[in-house]
Parts: sequence; C-alpha cells; structure tokens
Amino acid sequence: MKYLVSYNGSAESMAALELAKQQARVVGARVLVVTSMWGGTKEKALDISQVRADLEAARQVLEEAGVDCRTHELARGLSPGEDLVRYAAECGADLMFVGIEKRSRTQKLLLGSTAQFIILKAKCPVVTVKA
Repeated sequence: MKYLVSYNGSAESMAALELAKQQARVVGARVLVVTSMWGGTKEKALDISQVRADLEAARQVLEEAGVDCRTHELARGLSPGEDLVRYAAECGADLMFVGIEKRSRTQKLLLGSTAQFIILKAKCPVVTVKA
C-alpha cells in the first residue's frame, strides 16, 4: 500500500504527515512525501534549499517512527495541484493526505486552492487534515 503526502513544511502539511505516519504504521504502508514547485525561473535557490530541508525533516520523522518512506521534489512545469494528482496516478498511490488551511473566497478565487484541486481531481481517496 502507498500513501502520498502533499508536503510543503507548513503546519497543515505537518499534520497530514503525522496522520499518514500513524496510519502507515498500522497497515505497513510506504509513505511518499512529495513537494511540487513550478520549476524554472519561478524558483529561487533559497526556496529550493528550504524545500529540500523540509523534505529531509519529514523523512527523518517517518524513519524514526519505523515507516518506510521516500521523498520526492517535483518541478515539472505544472501547478502543484496538477503535479501532485498526476504523480499520485503515476506511482499508484492508494491514498493521499493533504493539509488544508482556512482561506476566504477571495483568496481562493485569486490564488486558487491546491487542496481543492487535489480533492476534486485525484483518482484515489484523499484525506484532508486541519492543523
């Protein structure tokens, strides 16, 4: 069984990671911790370094709990929501975990919602977690 956690180092994604860790320990699932960025010139070196540090911290949390895990940094020119949904299908994820934060209607309209896209488009079940 494979679980995919959408992870960006936020409190919400940490809550999703924690729930995935607990569930994975019960059923012996592998956890894929994935961050998606646009890639190209849209990313700064400092942002990339932070993503890598966040993924490494997530890997350590899972390994210390005895959970089989892999981390992946995606930068394939897609929006994070599109990228995560596509990657989940490619790797055969059985379940996705996504942290959600409260946003106003205006924020959703202007900025979009990665979690909303994942919930609506993913081919596998999606568990949402609030921090």
